[in-house]
Amino acid sequence: MSLVRWNPFKEFDSIFSPTSQFINRSHEHQLESHWKPLVDVTEDANEYLIKAELPEVKKEDIKVSINNGYLTLSGERNFEKEDKKLHTTERFYGSFERSFSLPENVKEEDIKAEYDNGLLLLHLQKTEAPQTTKRQIEIN
Repeated sequence: MSLVRWNPFKEFDSIFSPTSQFINRSHEHQLESHWKPLVDVTEDANEYLIKAELPEVKKEDIKVSINNGYLTLSGERNFEKEDKKLHTTERFYGSFERSFSLPENVKEEDIKAEYDNGLLLLHLQKTEAPQTTKRQIEIN
């Protein structure tokens, strides 16, 4: 019998996104889409690490925010129109957003981000797990 382990990084966006992972529409040689960057989430004794692939996304076009216990990555990869005939395009352009619930043993103010060569690294330092107390609740 195997036990299913609770994943603190269950994706918030997978619950509220359309059935299709990608929405892709082509309008008059312009590509308009909503896409989800690929991520890896790892954990060691000191931290959780989120690696997000964001090729050809400029640093200034990426936003990392925290709201009500969720860490959200958002931004945009712009389609650069060239004076060349476009035969096919399989990459996605436009806005993206990914959200993750934060584990209880991460201090929001200690989250650090770095971006290099299309790879966003988010370091979530672990802290002591909050201590819960055991007590009886009186019924009135």
